[in-house]
Amino acid sequence: MQFFIFIRDNARWLAGGFLLTFFSSFGQTFFISLSAGDIRAEYGLSHGGFGAVYMLATLASALTLPKLGQIVDRHSAQKVAMFIIPMLALATVMMSISHHIALLAVTLYLLRLFGQGMMTQNAFTAMGRWFSAQRGRAVSITTLGHNAGEAVFPLLFVLVAGWVGWRNSWLVAAAVLVVIALPVVASLIAIERAPRSTDPVSSKPAVRDWTRSEVLHDPIFYLLLLGVVAPGFIGTTIFFHQVYLVELRGWSMEMFATSFSFMAVMTITFVLISGHLIDRFSAISLLPVFLVPLGASCLILANFDAQWSAFVFMGLMGVSYGFSSTLFGALWPEIYGLKNLDSVRAVTVAILVFATAAGPGLTGALIDLGVAYDAQIAVMGLYCFAMVFLMTYVTARVKARVLPAPGLSDTSQA
Repeated sequence: MQFFIFIRDNARWLAGGFLLTFFSSFGQTFFISLSAGDIRAEYGLSHGGFGAVYMLATLASALTLPKLGQIVDRHSAQKVAMFIIPMLALATVMMSISHHIALLAVTLYLLRLFGQGMMTQNAFTAMGRWFSAQRGRAVSITTLGHNAGEAVFPLLFVLVAGWVGWRNSWLVAAAVLVVIALPVVASLIAIERAPRSTDPVSSKPAVRDWTRSEVLHDPIFYLLLLGVVAPGFIGTTIFFHQVYLVELRGWSMEMFATSFSFMAVMTITFVLISGHLIDRFSAISLLPVFLVPLGASCLILANFDAQWSAFVFMGLMGVSYGFSSTLFGALWPEIYGLKNLDSVRAVTVAILVFATAAGPGLTGALIDLGVAYDAQIAVMGLYCFAMVFLMTYVTARVKARVLPAPGLSDTSQA
């Protein structure tokens, strides 16, 4: 009941965050890769060649994001949205008209920067500032936009592309962004949410506000990133090469696109569960467990080729995605405070984008060299299980430095 009251009382801000992540889909790998086969054919690119172009474009967006992301500190969420949504629409138009590899690279750069990067950055930073004790719930609802996009857009794009062609489908995406996304999102977040006297008070230990320089000199930050990058790296890699995977398995694209909907259902379920658990326990406490389902999903996909394995893989990935999507929105303010949240998040998002860039390029090159794709996926699964042990250590270290020392009433910040 309290959850529904929370949604009712904060509907406009939650809906705004949800739609920002929902429409970020046009710059996410799972959506771009739906055109991978057509792009490789029209530009004469191999798996490794397209992966390299995608990697370079994504790396460039990752390098740009920390600087551009600072606008969220200086401007309202609405003003930022009114800039980044038209830029994302421009990128989708460019995808539809591009016929030169250089323009393709620029297009991918803009899609990644304004789609995966800035749309997500704006949404999660706003939730981090607007909510405190209920931040986990707010982030979980905002995260549902990603999941809804994964559920809706793959099959919808396949159907629209079959009707009007893959290039015109990108023009449809541009129209959706300009005609629907821009006015609706701008109106929903026109008013910044201010703290209310009725808001619950967080019972978690107070955390001092770290500067970005301090964060970058914190060894724990880099250990955290080793686990945090895993879902993005693995999901991006597998979705980017989904056409190749489908060919290897002898599946149909329609069947595999349908499995995205199953993943989305599982993700949505565990987004809501994890949001409740984060508010009750903490994001830090969930770190040791969120990669277990992802590791299992990779091992299943690597070792089975029956159609059911696609759905089991997607289901388990959805569990980890549900936990990780909410976890990453709540983790950084919980560890490093709120004052410089956008600067810290810009760095973390840039590193996550960097990881998603490395995946397609690295695996594409290995495919071209003859390294079995199944073996690559199995290694990803083993990496996840190794990170479970590392995140257990990190959790203990972080808790030790934020909990009050025995006999002291204040919070220690080692």
